[in-house]
Amino acid sequence: MRSERGAGSPLAIAIVGALVLLTSVSLPLYLALSARQSAAGAADAAALAAADTVVGIVPGYPCESAARVAVANGFSLSECSLDGLVATVQVSALVLGVAVTAAASAGPPGGG
Repeated sequence: MRSERGAGSPLAIAIVGALVLLTSVSLPLYLALSARQSAAGAADAAALAAADTVVGIVPGYPCESAARVAVANGFSLSECSLDGLVATVQVSALVLGVAVTAAASAGPPGGG
């Protein structure tokens, strides 16, 4: 009968290899999901900044305010539009070579 002595080493190597593979595949996915949530937060903040400027709470130009807030959150403002007192913005950034974007609108209740 053959001895199975030393059979644990190849098994341990296989398990470690599988864990490394799983981590290397899932890490970019988690980074992209995290970036998407950050983009949503940046878009919300930028839309609120633009809406505050439109209604006169903050002095200045709405889209410039939105751009400053987007940059402060690590994104760039790619779109900004105003419809009455409602501001709609879109922010974007490159994460691992993939464009991550998010859009948000803000304004008074009922759309102004």
